[in-house]
Amino acid sequence: MKQFILILLCSLALISNAQVKRTTPDPNKPINTRTEDIKVRTRILFLFDASNSMYAKLDNDNRINSAKKVLSRIIDSLKYQPSVELALRVFGNRSPTAMRDCKDTKLEVPFEKDNHAKITEFIKTIRPKGTTPIAYSLLQSADDFPVEPGVRNIIVLITDGLEECDGDPCAVSEALQRKGIILKPFIIGIGGTDLFKKAFDCVGRYYDANTEESLQNVLNVVISQAINATTAQVNLLDIFGKPTETNVGMTFYDSYTGRVLYNYEHTINERGNPDTLVLDPAYHYNLVVHTIPEVTKNDIEVTAGKHTTIGLDAPQGDLYLKVDGVTNYANLQAIIRQEGQMKTINIQSFNTTKKYLVGKYDIEILSYPRIYLKEISVDQNYTKTVEIKQPGKLSVTCDKDIYGDIYYWNNNKLEWVLALPVSLRREVYTMQPGSYKIVYRAKTSTKAVYTFERDFTITSGGATNVNL
Repeated sequence: MKQFILILLCSLALISNAQVKRTTPDPNKPINTRTEDIKVRTRILFLFDASNSMYAKLDNDNRINSAKKVLSRIIDSLKYQPSVELALRVFGNRSPTAMRDCKDTKLEVPFEKDNHAKITEFIKTIRPKGTTPIAYSLLQSADDFPVEPGVRNIIVLITDGLEECDGDPCAVSEALQRKGIILKPFIIGIGGTDLFKKAFDCVGRYYDANTEESLQNVLNVVISQAINATTAQVNLLDIFGKPTETNVGMTFYDSYTGRVLYNYEHTINERGNPDTLVLDPAYHYNLVVHTIPEVTKNDIEVTAGKHTTIGLDAPQGDLYLKVDGVTNYANLQAIIRQEGQMKTINIQSFNTTKKYLVGKYDIEILSYPRIYLKEISVDQNYTKTVEIKQPGKLSVTCDKDIYGDIYYWNNNKLEWVLALPVSLRREVYTMQPGSYKIVYRAKTSTKAVYTFERDFTITSGGATNVNL
């Protein structure tokens, strides 16, 4: 005996060219994040299975009668929701089973205002006949919604069994989700077995409903998720487990398609709590908090009509890069890496303060010569100061074209600093204090023996002139 299932497919239609055609949303463009824009009109398309197997028994009645009663009650209750519009598509009710008509699907009552009576009247006339073309019906349903931006489009599929037309509902669901046409389905199976659940895991979220009463309860939950606002807060926890961290960007992604859905700047409200956000419960979310380095939390599920607290460990401290005295650097910067790693996580300018997650970091200061600092600790609620000496000025002049390099004496070894321009004439460099050497030869010379050396010293705040 086939199982009875109900699939909820929710799709957010981000559409342009409203008078012309439906277009695929830009996957790189987030939807509007303002709270008031989330409370938009909702369209719900009921996709109803009238295949012959719907005559099978359910409780003291059969599947078709139970499904018709439950659906009619839902339709009737929604007439008091002025922001909700409905439509009905039926499949399997026109051709007998023997014909195996795999295109037996039709939009019987299109979207229009106050059409609740039309839908309930048509439901009364439904008589099961044919087969179960789930995949094809889902594809056709995608075009049933009027093309209008800013409206939430919901598909509710009611069927009593698996695909019978060699279609692949999993592939259809995945393709439509990745194109941004539908969201991850909700699946509710009456009397479903583990095998049945496994078959639909690839389509969406699965729930059991084994009686007419449980079907009614499941439909109530589904409709509540479709039309009710859902709130959440993000707790960025310090090392003491307190939600004190804030003032950092956050991005919510659709965990299935990877599409950006919301961008927020984390805020502590006037009561000292993380501010409340409004999220669409139809999605599972991946959250990226743009601390340095970033912290993430995947597969976050929110429940319609309820408040969800999302906690992430994000303890932070400050790193202050400082040049002693009056600096001659125009914009000295440093590369910040996590301890022992090569990936650059930030470029920070000197004489600025920046927050980092609590931990140890390696710093490469882009001075002449470069300065490498290892295992610099950043601690909770503490400002770590990294200070370098005040630089000096080096002026190098030459009236000939040369090949030359500047080296720094570091522990009795020469450390390469920079290459001089061939036609330098006069160059001025800001350099850290210390002992240096210039090694050069004239461009016109063809023998290495004509290499020359010049030693010089840089002092903090001083000026050094070298004439080659």
